[in-house]
Amino acid sequence: MSPLPVSLPFTDRSEAGSRLAERVRDYAVTDPIVLALPRGGVPVGAELARALGAPLDVLMVRKLGLPGHSEMGVGAVTEDGQVCFDDNALARLHVSRDQLRATVEAERAELGRRLEAYRGHSPAPRIAGRDVLVVDDGIATGGTARAALRMVRRQQPARVVAAIPVGAQSAVESLRPEADHVVVLTAPENFRAVGEWYRDFGQLSDDDVTRTLTELRGLAPATGSDARTVHVPVGTAELEGELTMPPDVRGGVVVALGRGEDGPRRQAFTAAMRDSGYATLIVDPSHPREGAESETGGEEPAERGRKLGRAAAWLRETAEVSPQRIGVFGSGPGAPAALVAAAAHPDEIAAVVVHGGRIDAAEGSLARVRAPVLVLVEGEDSFVRELAEWVVSRLGAPCELRTVAGAEQLLATTREWRAVADSAAEWFTSRM
Repeated sequence: MSPLPVSLPFTDRSEAGSRLAERVRDYAVTDPIVLALPRGGVPVGAELARALGAPLDVLMVRKLGLPGHSEMGVGAVTEDGQVCFDDNALARLHVSRDQLRATVEAERAELGRRLEAYRGHSPAPRIAGRDVLVVDDGIATGGTARAALRMVRRQQPARVVAAIPVGAQSAVESLRPEADHVVVLTAPENFRAVGEWYRDFGQLSDDDVTRTLTELRGLAPATGSDARTVHVPVGTAELEGELTMPPDVRGGVVVALGRGEDGPRRQAFTAAMRDSGYATLIVDPSHPREGAESETGGEEPAERGRKLGRAAAWLRETAEVSPQRIGVFGSGPGAPAALVAAAAHPDEIAAVVVHGGRIDAAEGSLARVRAPVLVLVEGEDSFVRELAEWVVSRLGAPCELRTVAGAEQLLATTREWRAVADSAAEWFTSRM
């Protein structure tokens, strides 16, 4: 993919990552994972991970510098122990591989130290069969990036993508044989150093890296055997959902968000509910399973509520959750549906949390709701709050109204959604 004109310099690595995220979205399809080259690649990769709803980890590669001239790269060593020499550079400099033995061992030791600092005792991420996005803040020669891409390729990913905000044209071209796709925002003709293309290119510490990794790992969606696709029978159709099971189940929560979109919402709820011990079933009550008979009126709160109620009953009937109690969370169009479902299924639904949406659309069901309800209001907008207060006054159950900090910005980030999810988890824990 050819680089497009961009406004330079970048403000900082986070801005570069935000711009890059939109360019790589089409390549993050099959169980994607973002692997960043520390230290500078981590804040860039963090923005991709947040935007794509994908996990973030590091990919450790250490440059091999020429003895006495460490800034001159002549190869790299990767965390799987492989050494990638730049034989053309070695021949040009009349240096043999044997002369780099001490350098290789020193860099392997430093690589091991950083791996322990960044990853601790956690295993390396699974790469096989996944779309892998390898990210750095820029490339001058491409030596470490080439070694990183080769390491990923050895583990048989579904697809490997090099994602770079800025780089030298020759370095960018050198990566193309190593990756399925190379995404670069700009490769200026007058490139001299990566740092020249950022207004803020401050040095990062190991603590900066571990802090970012800890945050993103805590918000990452469950993968592998923890999450699976399920199909809930709803009349003649099927409602597709994503079911995540914690190690010890204390109850279940049906979450009406919309599957296949809003990655930060899904990963925030999966993490918060899992941490609190709740099995989580994420569904989109607006759409039946593809290929099923279309249902007229599917956009109406009553029809959404019917599907959501059936999902709650199904979750309670599963062997892993039964006979635990079930909570329902609805956001946006799912918010009035959650109240409709609670009114229609008082025996299955023990607690409700609603966030945003026109909850007044559930007016006909409000008086029949018996489960305790938490209403999360987006910001301090007077109309929104008055509407929520009107609904609360008509509910036939104990309820509480709270304002969510940051929600007035449409909850664009995972951090803000985690705050909403934590409020919901606390409500379910105290009311179910």
